[in-house]
Amino acid sequence: MHETAGFLDHGGARLAWRQVAGAGPTVVWLGGFHSEMTGTKGEALAGWATERGHAYLRFDYFGHGQSEGRFEDGTISRWRGDALAVIDRLTQGPLVLVGSSMGGWLACLAALARPERIAGLVLIAPAADFTRALLAPRLPPEAHEALARDGQWTRPSQYDDEGYPITRALIEDGARWTILPGPVAIDVPVRILQGAQDPDVPWEHALRLARALKTPDVVFTLIGDGDHRLSRPQDLQRLIAAVEDVVEA
Repeated sequence: MHETAGFLDHGGARLAWRQVAGAGPTVVWLGGFHSEMTGTKGEALAGWATERGHAYLRFDYFGHGQSEGRFEDGTISRWRGDALAVIDRLTQGPLVLVGSSMGGWLACLAALARPERIAGLVLIAPAADFTRALLAPRLPPEAHEALARDGQWTRPSQYDDEGYPITRALIEDGARWTILPGPVAIDVPVRILQGAQDPDVPWEHALRLARALKTPDVVFTLIGDGDHRLSRPQDLQRLIAAVEDVVEA
């Protein structure tokens, strides 16, 4: 098996995607905020799917990676819509959604919107409600001033030397899609991988999501020395094992 690639027209922009044809359920990768589908975890799952002959789809949200659009024009509504468009138009049958950080939130939102399609979820450091619960409370005074004055502030990032823009529209729109404190009406197998040393998504926040899910079949794995990205070789092995566990459930 090998990956094919293309673009999907949605909402006035072309969204980049890559896909492996194979046995189902289709595994769909949903990346994090300001990340790309060609990151370490997305690539690791592509290698696994190609080797196993398993159906797999990854894509870049609007304003991310190879997709069109300005990142600062993106919102949770827009990126949720991207995920649903890709799922609806490029896949058939049951799905296992694998989401990292913001992608974990979007995986939950997609599962709530398409419950009949979802066979399971694998979430890595899921940042549910991150705009309200994790981002806004940490903004310094100068960020609040810039957002009120200009509608935008550039946030420094250890992952990007230039930082990345945070907009008032992103924060305000995110409030439309909050799912905590729950209950969250997802009733399929869920596996959560969370680093105890994660500076961006505290493990307590991820555990709140685990406890809010309707499903009794949820396994929360706390990795004592794990960071936010969980992209080390041993982390990737845990990710693939979790995906296989849900695929075979």
